[in-house]
Amino acid sequence: MTVCTKEKQPFLCEIVGDGVLDVPSKTKMLAIGAIAEKYLRQMSAFYENVSVAKYVIMPNHIHFLIVVESGTSRTPSPTKQNSVVSRFVSTFKRFCNKEIGENVWQRSFNDHIIRNQEDFDKHWQYIDENPLRWRLDELYLSP
Repeated sequence: MTVCTKEKQPFLCEIVGDGVLDVPSKTKMLAIGAIAEKYLRQMSAFYENVSVAKYVIMPNHIHFLIVVESGTSRTPSPTKQNSVVSRFVSTFKRFCNKEIGENVWQRSFNDHIIRNQEDFDKHWQYIDENPLRWRLDELYLSP
């Protein structure tokens, strides 16, 4: 899942390092990014069947993998997953906006239902490597 800041403004964090392998890039959290991270870590307390498995906060967007459990041995339907995901994202944005004092997020978000382990591994790796590839990212805005 990807959630972008309003007008893709880079106020969540800064990327430190130039993204080459010998000088790895890292994220330096800014105030709004720290608030977002706080609520990402708390979201499973509000949704017992949803947990954040992995995330990365970038300057103007957040990528995260969430796990939606059905509570039974049956896999939840895509429609039910979409409903849960929409509520999850809405709650996350609302909590952040309330503490920040204004809306800082774009209206929509991008999501992808992971269907198998290979797809999961690919997205996990993408999240891990995103700071390293920041200047190549489609959401990168040059200073």
